[in-house]
Amino acid sequence: MKKLIAVIVIVLGFTFNINAQDVKTVSLEQTKEAFTQKAITLSEGTYIFEISNSNVGKDVGFVLAPKGKVEAEHHIKNAYVTSLVKNNSKSTSKKVTLKKGEYVYFCPLNPTPQYTLTVK
Repeated sequence: MKKLIAVIVIVLGFTFNINAQDVKTVSLEQTKEAFTQKAITLSEGTYIFEISNSNVGKDVGFVLAPKGKVEAEHHIKNAYVTSLVKNNSKSTSKKVTLKKGEYVYFCPLNPTPQYTLTVK
């Protein structure tokens, strides 16, 4: 019985480790009324967005939505930062799985233009 439990624990640990490696982080920097990255191209997959506030002077956020559907009901909610990004700090989103297509990202609090994120 102890051997069976040990094998299950090892298999589960290995599975969680493989899944953790599949998540990539996309780091984006906001300055006053702009993101420094004007366009992004990614492969299909699962991502966490890390947003940094580079001396904007106020809290910022992050919105990701399908291109042409920027209304709140179409926002990809898991892409929202888990807490507002304070001046000169960072915050991250939850995991977001992206399929092929075109998206836009922006910050309505800063406010920034809408930038293109393409998934191939």
